[in-house]
Amino acid sequence: MEKYNLEISRSLNKQYKSKLLAKFIKAIDEYKLIEKGDKVCVAMSGGKDSLLLAALFEEYKSHYNNDIDVIYLMMNSGFKSEFLENHKKNIEKLGIEQIICDSKVYEVANRMNPKAPCFLCARMRRGFLYSKAEELGCNKLALGHHFDDVIETTLMNMFYTGTFKTMLPKVKSKNYQGLELIRPMYLIKENNINNFIKYHHINISHKGCLFQEKEIGTKREEMKELIKSFRKIYENIDINIFRSAENINLDSVLGYIKNDEKVSYLDEY
Repeated sequence: MEKYNLEISRSLNKQYKSKLLAKFIKAIDEYKLIEKGDKVCVAMSGGKDSLLLAALFEEYKSHYNNDIDVIYLMMNSGFKSEFLENHKKNIEKLGIEQIICDSKVYEVANRMNPKAPCFLCARMRRGFLYSKAEELGCNKLALGHHFDDVIETTLMNMFYTGTFKTMLPKVKSKNYQGLELIRPMYLIKENNINNFIKYHHINISHKGCLFQEKEIGTKREEMKELIKSFRKIYENIDINIFRSAENINLDSVLGYIKNDEKVSYLDEY
């Protein structure tokens, strides 16, 4: 039985309380992400975000809502051995127990689309996680997406798909009855995650698969750089991008989609 790291617990309740723990609890309360009696499967990716997510859940169930069950699940989709060993050390440092399930997601995705396997890989991984969460009797699947992921997704959809569509704090699964995907780190900024990881001297390995080693730029990395340049002009521009998704004025848009049907502003003009 692992013992949760008290040093990490103290830091989340002191110097990182307002930036991390309070934001985590605010998202849970504001978007009604967790209810008493929930059984939550926390997806562990091996990265910094899911490690913090696990630490925050330890705090939450210990001091704010002990009427929930939490399972930490690592899907080994074909990780390099060094990456997996590094993650295991981080989990030991955190002091939590996790379940590791092997899959062949990387192998299949690379075989089906060797030049650009990431999109297919992501979809397959999500399906695997849903399936395992259901198998473990969970009704919630928690992912480590954060504030920056949300605004980057918003801009990516605008620039590359011509739609205004953001990443939501919770989504009901269409294929797994009774399962809901939640994002409790929805309000947490990435720079505060990075500071927390550095403070605790946690070593994060960024190369889990062979495709990542090719250093190929992604659209998300482009958005990170774009938002960084925007912040130099106006420091709160990221907050305004985030808020734009909750302040849409339907009287001033050319059209929108509701229940897969497109509505034109001319329909109500």
